[in-house]
Amino acid sequence: MSFTDGLVDAKSAWFAELDPQLPAAVRPPDGDVITAALPTGERVAGILTTTSVAPDSTTSLWSALQVWELHPMIGANGMTELLAQWSTMMGRRAPGADSACLVTWPSRDAAATRAFLAHGMVPLSTLAIRTGGALLPSPGNVRVRRARPKDIAVALPLAMAELEYSAQVGGSVLRPGAREIKRTALTRHITQGDPVFLAERDGIAVGLAECWFSDSAAGSWSETRMRHGHWGYVNSLSVAPDARGEGVGRELMSVVHRELAADGAVNTFLYYNPPNPLSTVFWARQGYRPLWTIWEIRPAGALR
Repeated sequence: MSFTDGLVDAKSAWFAELDPQLPAAVRPPDGDVITAALPTGERVAGILTTTSVAPDSTTSLWSALQVWELHPMIGANGMTELLAQWSTMMGRRAPGADSACLVTWPSRDAAATRAFLAHGMVPLSTLAIRTGGALLPSPGNVRVRRARPKDIAVALPLAMAELEYSAQVGGSVLRPGAREIKRTALTRHITQGDPVFLAERDGIAVGLAECWFSDSAAGSWSETRMRHGHWGYVNSLSVAPDARGEGVGRELMSVVHRELAADGAVNTFLYYNPPNPLSTVFWARQGYRPLWTIWEIRPAGALR
């Protein structure tokens, strides 16, 4: 039996108490082990992984190029002590400017939130699941249809508009090659038949929803974030700047939710940026609520 087995059980028990929508905890990935002592004498642990992101990859559009990620193996207590040890460890390293320290943790853990803030981390992104909201009929103000390969030319400016705005209010990064990275990703998803939708008004594309499916099953990445099942994923929603505030996004998502459900999705999830004044309100009205918060600090050397 690995030393992490008992820690996984304690973490799962805490998750079940925190939020009934959380999946059970799973074994952490391989990495460096961090331990810390609590005032009670109990010890807690975490696994620290390091990832290098290619500057021309899709991931680079929302991530620093060098990421230290902590995977806490704790229950209700120990986040403060574990972060203190992590800070000490990072003080002995020399992260570059394009780097980050990152932890993904249940949004409802208020005590952990206080610890993250005390160490200078900010909630740059939230994974939210849809727990309410009816599958409303489309009001008919815009035409929503599946995107086709020939639509790349009109879809790309919409995707870039979303990235440019998000780069101001969240963790997205507008890198020099962003346009070609986006073009390649859009082409791949549309060509392979993923559910990508265009909203048109008078024949002009005014909205874009990039979606696909994610199966949460034993051994999958999705199992660490959602309960088992066939999930719809809303990767991004973009409305043309001159069409915002006119109901385009709401109408587009009314079609998206119905289409994903019709294709067998048990539910849908997405990421949004808490500092984003548009998405925070919009997604709550669409029935989404936070499940996980991604706490981050850039550059990594700023962790205190």
